[in-house]
Amino acid sequence: MNLGKVIGRVWCTVKDHNAEAQKLLLVQPVTPELQNTGRRIVCGDAAGAGAGEIVYWVRGREASIALLPAEPPFDATIVGIVDSIHLKPPAAPQTNRKRKGEAC
Repeated sequence: MNLGKVIGRVWCTVKDHNAEAQKLLLVQPVTPELQNTGRRIVCGDAAGAGAGEIVYWVRGREASIALLPAEPPFDATIVGIVDSIHLKPPAAPQTNRKRKGEAC
């Protein structure tokens, strides 16, 4: 799974009949620290996401399975909306240097 931020919506007047009722959203892939990474992609929406939301999305065969029974020809699909991200803070660097006046 990948993280992304919904930055827009794609409108199509003609599309595959299996994708008729499916929303297409423009997603900017992001890192867990929410920094932009990679190129923007168009995703089908299985989660009901909206503009500005952080989402997780899948690619490949899983992208179509998420929208069964229609199984539209999507290469990427939003499968969840992220409520929060908790990152472990980076560990402080360890030093082996002795300070002046410290015992061995």
